Amino acid sequence: MKITLKDGSVKEYAQPMSILDIAKDLSEGLARVACVGEVDGEKRDLRTVIDHDCTLNICTAKDEAGLATLRHTASHVMAQAVKRLFPSAKLAIGPSIADGFYYDIDFEEPISAEDTEKIEAEMKKIIKENLPLERFELPRAEAIALMQEKEEPYKVELIQDLPEDAVISFYKQGEFTDLCAGPHLMSTKEVGKAYKITSIAGAYWRGNEHNKMLTRIYATAFAKKDELEAYITMMEEAKKRDHRKLGKELKLFMMSDYGPGFPFFLPNGMVLRNTLMEYWREIHYRNDYVEISTPIMLNRSLWETSGHWDHYKENMYTTVIDDNDFAIKPMNCPGSILVYQNEPRSYRDLPLRYAECGLVHRHEKSGELHGLMRVRCFTQDDAHIFITPEQIRDEVTRIAALINQVYELFGFRYHVELSTRPEDSMGSDEDWAAAEEGLKQALEAIGLPYVINEGDGAFYGPKIDFHLVDAIGRTWQCGTIQLDFQLPQRFELEYTGADGMKHRPIMIHRVCFGSVERFIGILIEHFAGAFPTWLAPVQVKVLPISEKFMDYAKAVTEKLLDAGVRAELDTQDQKIGYKIRSAQMQKIPYMLVVGQKEQEDGLVAVRSRAKGDEGQKSLEGFIADICEEIASRRIDAGEEK
Repeated sequence: MKITLKDGSVKEYAQPMSILDIAKDLSEGLARVACVGEVDGEKRDLRTVIDHDCTLNICTAKDEAGLATLRHTASHVMAQAVKRLFPSAKLAIGPSIADGFYYDIDFEEPISAEDTEKIEAEMKKIIKENLPLERFELPRAEAIALMQEKEEPYKVELIQDLPEDAVISFYKQGEFTDLCAGPHLMSTKEVGKAYKITSIAGAYWRGNEHNKMLTRIYATAFAKKDELEAYITMMEEAKKRDHRKLGKELKLFMMSDYGPGFPFFLPNGMVLRNTLMEYWREIHYRNDYVEISTPIMLNRSLWETSGHWDHYKENMYTTVIDDNDFAIKPMNCPGSILVYQNEPRSYRDLPLRYAECGLVHRHEKSGELHGLMRVRCFTQDDAHIFITPEQIRDEVTRIAALINQVYELFGFRYHVELSTRPEDSMGSDEDWAAAEEGLKQALEAIGLPYVINEGDGAFYGPKIDFHLVDAIGRTWQCGTIQLDFQLPQRFELEYTGADGMKHRPIMIHRVCFGSVERFIGILIEHFAGAFPTWLAPVQVKVLPISEKFMDYAKAVTEKLLDAGVRAELDTQDQKIGYKIRSAQMQKIPYMLVVGQKEQEDGLVAVRSRAKGDEGQKSLEGFIADICEEIASRRIDAGEEK
């Protein structure tokens, strides 16, 4: 048999070989660190015997598949530890996730932080026992009987959802057996020493709020301890930067029990938001977009035509007006289509670029709400662009350049994914193939590296997703470019071509910030609340040393305001040290201290968040400097030292 390896080389074997034996044949070092094999793209345990020609990629913990396998095995070790310590606990599911793994468990009594320490200690014992993980399969009826015998009702329910003729796989390690498709490491010892329980939360069984609330134990695992330590450091930094905490401290936004998932922006937050939107409008006008506004609520028949009613109904809020069903918009695109249809269009009008910062509402489960990151209403910085087929490459190139310009301004690195047709999609195979090929050609023409994200496109078309990397290395999916052949067909959109005939336009859906609220949350955490001067809600705080210099401080504040600088006067009856600390806590970029000498000479003593004491300057000189900094939208002055 011929085994084609990842590098394209081919190995031939006369008899069937396990993946582990092939790894040993290639390199003893590879065999020691191998976690899983990918056989023709399918993940398989290292014990899997290959008896046919195939492609094979042997993954280590440096690879995504290998690390996921290590973490999935660690989740079984954690579940075994739980069952040893809490025999009456009932296990639900325990997958690996992007930054670790979790297990949902039904405990008789709530567990505490002390309990998680005991679980970690028991995990250490299980790993040291070096228990082999053994895979076996049972018919559905026998699988149900096994889980009933072990009193695992959640596992029974999962098996009952499978077809009658299904063959069910399990993994056994020592006395512990778990329902699982795999793959896994060869033994518990291979999990290693770099693991940690990170938090405990509640999670409804199967994500349904009508089901029982289970305990979700989050944890993570790495191949090496230094990788775990780096992750823990990042998580500690993330806690300091949590936008919910900083949003409250800096008085940017609030939440209310009267509207869960519906954020309130406070005065400081509105300054930040409006400044951000001024920049958004500036770059869009400069790139030949026209801004529109469409209604927040439209008739059900529109959403049926668009396909949202069939594909998105459960996430939509509805009401009845004059005996007709209406839906609050979850997306802006149908409104842009109605604007396009408002008058006849010619090929000379295209590309036609509509920009809309529209407020949309989507139902999110209460357990999934998270500050500004996951809300039920948000402003989508949409653009809907109507083009001819010949304009795809140039327009996608133009959009990518605009998105790149925005992300570079804020200091974001990013990577790009091309998301292809999902299972729940509409349209013909031919249209989808043409749309996906159009985006591929545009990306290749730009020279923008990308990876394929199979099956994650929108239901109406493929998309290019931009994933930002923030100051501490986390990624966020924000910008997107979606190519849509379907909605123009469903709404029978037309334009008159150069040949005088009617033609169908192509529609591009595009966001840059994504959700404005979420983008603000990302910015709060990216800058740790220490916004660059041009974005800061308060750019300068004027601090009189005592009451007798208040009149001069007021005059300084007025001159700053007249120059367009967002300035505030500190009127507290406190010592100057207290006022400085207060301004530092508010993360204000500049403080101007004024006393006897400053008043006599028309000066200000400048303290900056970035550099500390910068000495005395003339007020006119300081105003000139800060106005230039604001106009240039520099980000370096906003960095904390």
